[in-house]
Amino acid sequence: MSDEQEVLYAEDGHVAIITLNAPERMNTISPAMTNRLSELLIQADEDGNIRAIVLTAAGTRAFCAGLDLRPRSPDAPPASNGNSSTRLYMRNMPPAVMTTIDTPVICAVNGAAAGYGLDLTLGADMRIMGASGRLSTTFLRRGLVPESGCTWLLPRLIGWEKAAELLMVGRTLSGEECVEWGLARKCVPDEELLETAVSLAQEIALNAPLAVQAAKRMMRMGQEEPLQQHMHHVYMQLMALMRTDDTKEGLAAFLEKRDAVFTGN
Repeated sequence: MSDEQEVLYAEDGHVAIITLNAPERMNTISPAMTNRLSELLIQADEDGNIRAIVLTAAGTRAFCAGLDLRPRSPDAPPASNGNSSTRLYMRNMPPAVMTTIDTPVICAVNGAAAGYGLDLTLGADMRIMGASGRLSTTFLRRGLVPESGCTWLLPRLIGWEKAAELLMVGRTLSGEECVEWGLARKCVPDEELLETAVSLAQEIALNAPLAVQAAKRMMRMGQEEPLQQHMHHVYMQLMALMRTDDTKEGLAAFLEKRDAVFTGN
């Protein structure tokens, strides 16, 4: 199976749906797949028609059981970028890409997300769990630490103490427990998972896309800067938005008591 077949890309209106497609090996992710996933995330972010991204996986056994550590066959086809190299560059890892692109990412978690799979889910802006979904933090039981963002993302998502318990005890949370711990928006039956995630993405897509992107960008910057500096940056973003067609449309629609029609301009 080629890299393109192992990471699928589809569009539903203004929503991009990216699917890990290696269920026969529990969607363990190879270096070529991580590169392809990063390429597709950036492609969606640069596509003016796409306003939200849903990341999911084929099957219900595992969303992603970690890195695929099998040796690459010497006669395997080249990676999707035409380069036979499948080296991993940390700055291009999908969890890092998801946090740096401005398009919102929703992760629909079907099955277990363990190891690298956990890092993938944490890189998204929101998570929805299927009934089969589980988040596993058992790195330390293997003598390892999370290498792709978990130790940076998890304390910011749920606070230091909860993150410390999850990692240092090595818990595996069910879908419902993920909601209770503040790691997911909701838990739904597996057969409703993708529809629920896409529906949420479509709700996001109804808003002015440039404003949505600015909001994510400001939230990201706000994690690292003092309040007064952040307020200055938000003001500069607001001034830029005020010159856009979408802001004019949004204000006009409010005054005229109608739904706004945004174009992303």
